[in-house]
Amino acid sequence: MTGPKQHAQTPSPMETAAAAAEFLAGQEITTTECRRCGTQISGIHGRYSCGSCGWTNHWSEGHSELPTGDDDPDARP
Repeated sequence: MTGPKQHAQTPSPMETAAAAAEFLAGQEITTTECRRCGTQISGIHGRYSCGSCGWTNHWSEGHSELPTGDDDPDARP
């Protein structure tokens, strides 16, 4: 027989809002023309994907470093 189930503590709405605000404060929305069809598109930190034609720029063309696998809170050891 096992003991009672342990439930993960759910963050409060205030904690969730604070975490979201902190994340969004670090985001830079950038805008350019799609290299394939010319549509004006927006992305985050210079990474773009066009909703009209499907063009996507290479991940290395962005303005910031991408997180590593070690930054993933859901990564398994």
